[in-house]
Amino acid sequence: MKYIITSIFAVFLIAQIHAKPHNGIAPTFRAGFSEKDITPDIGMEQPGNYGKSHHKKFHDQCKVRAVVFDDGKKKVALVGVDLIFITRRVVEISRAEIESACGISGKDIMIGASHSHSSGPIAMSEPGDFDDADPLIKHLATNMSIVSDPGFIQYLQHQIVAAVVDANANLQDAKLAVGVGKEDKVAFNRRMRMKNGLTYTHPGVGNPDIIDYAGPIDPDVGTIGVWDLKDNLLGMVVNFACHATTNPDGISANWIGAMERTLRGVTGNAALPVVFMQGACGDITQVDNMAKHANPSAEEWWELVGGRVGAEAYKTMLLAKRGAGSDIPLDSRQKVWTVNRRIPTKEKVKKSLELVKQGPEKSGSVEWTFAKEILLLDAMIKKRPKAEVEVQAIQVGPVAFVSNPAEYFVQFGLDIKKASHFPFTFIVELANGCVGYVPTEEAMGPNGGGYETRLTSYSNLEVSAGRQIANTGIELANQMTPGKVPSPPPPAAFKQAWGYGNVPPEHK
Repeated sequence: MKYIITSIFAVFLIAQIHAKPHNGIAPTFRAGFSEKDITPDIGMEQPGNYGKSHHKKFHDQCKVRAVVFDDGKKKVALVGVDLIFITRRVVEISRAEIESACGISGKDIMIGASHSHSSGPIAMSEPGDFDDADPLIKHLATNMSIVSDPGFIQYLQHQIVAAVVDANANLQDAKLAVGVGKEDKVAFNRRMRMKNGLTYTHPGVGNPDIIDYAGPIDPDVGTIGVWDLKDNLLGMVVNFACHATTNPDGISANWIGAMERTLRGVTGNAALPVVFMQGACGDITQVDNMAKHANPSAEEWWELVGGRVGAEAYKTMLLAKRGAGSDIPLDSRQKVWTVNRRIPTKEKVKKSLELVKQGPEKSGSVEWTFAKEILLLDAMIKKRPKAEVEVQAIQVGPVAFVSNPAEYFVQFGLDIKKASHFPFTFIVELANGCVGYVPTEEAMGPNGGGYETRLTSYSNLEVSAGRQIANTGIELANQMTPGKVPSPPPPAAFKQAWGYGNVPPEHK
């Protein structure tokens, strides 16, 4: 089995061997990239549903992609992980080991999952959640739900640490450019307003009861390009809001793999590091419920979404002006607090127990699944009655990366961008932990509803949670001072019109 863990000491030693000296002079701006494999094995559990499913094929590699920035005073790290989500425990262990290995403070490291539904086995529960539960609950949690593979989780943590330590060892003097492109043809709000006054998730193409989309999308393709001082492209960071649910046939980074392939192709750099940070896409997928044509195949969807996002990132990078030196300050802010959960009533728990005991054949598969989820939530609340939430803001020059640990509704992301003082604000969901879906107040209101508002062991925060997270993100971002946005020099002073062109029309 490939999940053999080398010691963190060895990683640290390698970092020291490859670290580049700077002759005692503090650099003004440096950057370093690295990527590591986290591809699961065939036969491991596939995430993305409430029941069991197992990987049968391989499509493309899953990775940890990391970038470390250094302004001579502070270092920050952005880590993108091809994973459906990342738990708080994995983040805390990884941060502590990174800080021990190369000195980057844990509070300056943002670890975000891409939400790939075709990635490795990780479960929402934390160790100990069901240790004291009765045998039925343990059976539901272990045999009827996805579970974390201990070997894979250990390997994942090791590779996250190794990626950041290597990126730190790869630091070199660099230039940076930032831009925002627009891609509005591949991502759609999956929640639809219906004639009965409610909102449904994926009610189905052609449903005559659909009125319109229930919310917006975020078409921004946030793009950072990093070059060395000889203008060789070192790596890129891309931020876009769309569920990674194209699900090509087999283990995959999902459409993020196609995006990486596109950027490597157009740049001519077959090993170009592309760090992807997922945007606020809790209600955004590649599925258009008001489509006029049949959906493409999974393989076509993988290439369509990834190809267009990658192409837009490249176009954006071509227009962005490069800056260097002291104009790229780094900073970070962080707040951690606990949020109340929505607690199922005793009557709901009792009814759920009855449905589960009946079995899915008698109670119905959907009803049984969500009854199971209520029982798991009830047991989990006994261990963790509140959820720990971290919001983080990391500044890279004129950009603020603002995180949340949720499948976060896009409207909240747009609200944060609007209120941020930064010229560029990139929202990063499913970062530094996972609390499941966090819908808007409207979605939880009388005209709301839909899949994301269901009460489950995965999604259960109080209705105000999304607004708490948004207000905190805005506050943290606005505590920092944006760096300058590089701009081209002004044109030379006018002297005279072009001699070839300053003439009237000639007919003879």
